[in-house]
Amino acid sequence: MANKEIPYKIYLEESEMPKEWYNVRADMKKKPAPLLDPATGKPMTVEALSRVFCEELSRQELNDTDAWIPIPGEIRDFYKMYRPAPLVRAYCLEKKLGTPAHIYYKFEGNNTSGSHKLNSAIAQAYYAKQQGLTGVTTETGAGQWGTALSMACSYFGLDCKVFMVKSSYELKPFRREVMRTYGADVTPSPSTTTAIGRQILAEFPGTSGSLGCAISEAVEAATSREGYRYVLGSVLSQVMLHQSVIGLETNAALDKYGIKADIIIGCAGGGSNLGGLIAPFVGEQLRGEAKYQFIAVEPKSCPSLTRGKYVYDYCDTGRICPLAKMYTLGSGFIPAATHAGGLRYHGMSSTLSELYDQGIMEARSVKQTEVFEAAEYFARIEGILPAPESAHAIRVAMDEAIKCRETGEEKTIVFGLTGTGYFDMMSYEKFHDGKMTDYTPTDEEIEAGLSKIPNIG
Repeated sequence: MANKEIPYKIYLEESEMPKEWYNVRADMKKKPAPLLDPATGKPMTVEALSRVFCEELSRQELNDTDAWIPIPGEIRDFYKMYRPAPLVRAYCLEKKLGTPAHIYYKFEGNNTSGSHKLNSAIAQAYYAKQQGLTGVTTETGAGQWGTALSMACSYFGLDCKVFMVKSSYELKPFRREVMRTYGADVTPSPSTTTAIGRQILAEFPGTSGSLGCAISEAVEAATSREGYRYVLGSVLSQVMLHQSVIGLETNAALDKYGIKADIIIGCAGGGSNLGGLIAPFVGEQLRGEAKYQFIAVEPKSCPSLTRGKYVYDYCDTGRICPLAKMYTLGSGFIPAATHAGGLRYHGMSSTLSELYDQGIMEARSVKQTEVFEAAEYFARIEGILPAPESAHAIRVAMDEAIKCRETGEEKTIVFGLTGTGYFDMMSYEKFHDGKMTDYTPTDEEIEAGLSKIPNIG
């Protein structure tokens, strides 16, 4: 099988789709630190988490012992509408770069939400419906998660209230309208509809918002309504669990043709896409079965891994969510209104943070003009217009392929193409018109955010 000609697109059969999600925490000898109750400082329990999240999702969130969690049949049936997703050999890109490297990308944009987010949205909506809830609330940055959740809630007949980061609400009106098409109520955040939103507006007049702000508003909206719970599209362990279908399919597709990856790359905001892509490969490495190079790519404007601290911090700006030990810039850090709206979270998944701290994963930060240069190059060569978030992974994948050209090494590079950029044309327009600028926070700005981190060991 290793000598078999590799097609442009490797598809699995429906029968080869994952029947279980993979929980990488089960194979980690040193587990991620537990979530802490902000009121007591003690580890969160399922009962306490269930006041905010669905009961089954709370159990999944705290489960660090079971490696495999069965995927309910109704979710698997929904997955079949757009999964298995293709693993694409970037032959044209390889040729254009003149590299001996073999480049593959896992394309997650083959659904109306245009991204990988639907993998977890449908799972979370399913468990909310099973619990008999009326609806759910959430936040969204670039709008991909809000779009996916709107679709999932529409499928199950649930009410959906979305707080969209104000900068993205204004930059991406068509993403907002897709959410409304699926029946969601969309509010720019911070807003005057919640007490926390009004408080943030008073402290930061004219702010363009952040995911931390929107999370606070969504949690308040959920906990103040009977029959509602809050759901989150990234950061949490339960989300990485659902997104493991990406990595499991990728691994199976590579195995089908006897291919061994050397480098696996993903963009990193809160960690859902990257965590889902690398999870089964990390598991192999933790069990001593293989060795890989994992690279997280984040924007220089919001560098939680490369410039943050590994400490306990609040998951939201309003400081009402549980405390998580993670690489963070501080819950009060308000990043610049960059065009990769989905990568503007102040912290990183606890699981990925622990893997990074152990040296299992590395991280790089890139400027947004470099990202859009890579996005345009990729679109012209491979024929897919990538989301700005995905283009972070493209940038570093190209950089690694160019290194192989210089050294003559024939490495296999795999990256996650999380979604399409067809709702990001205002951002592409600014890039093409030369109006896009790069922003890197100063040391003083980073320190200001970190100064408000709670004093917890």
